[in-house]
Amino acid sequence: MDQEFYTLGAFEYAADVQIIKGKLESEGIPVFLKDENTINTDPLISHAIGGVKLQVYSRDKEMALNIYNEIRSYALDNKGNLVTCPNCKAQRSEVYYSRKSFIHKLFPFFEKKVQMP
Repeated sequence: MDQEFYTLGAFEYAADVQIIKGKLESEGIPVFLKDENTINTDPLISHAIGGVKLQVYSRDKEMALNIYNEIRSYALDNKGNLVTCPNCKAQRSEVYYSRKSFIHKLFPFFEKKVQMP
C-alpha cells in the first residue's frame, strides 16, 4: 500500500505548489510532484496535461489533507468573511484569478483578486 498515491491537488505552475510541499515535508510527509519537470521544461502545456500534481502516499492522506486545507487561501469578502457559494452554500471557495489580459497571463501575480459583492 505504500506505493499507492493520493493526489491532493493540481497546480498550473510548479512554483505554485512549493509552499504546500515544504509544509507537508516539514511535518514528515513525503511529497511527490508528478509532471513537475515536464511543466518546468514547457509551461505552455500545463493545461494540456493537467498541471503539476501534488501527491502523497495513501497512508498519509488524512494528515496531508488536514495540513493542506489549513494553509490554502480561501476567498474573503470585503469584511474578511468567507465567501459563500450561491449554489451549494459552501464557504470554502478558493481565490480565483481570471487572467483575461495578456499582462496577467504572463505575470499572474500582478492580478488582484476579484471581491465578491
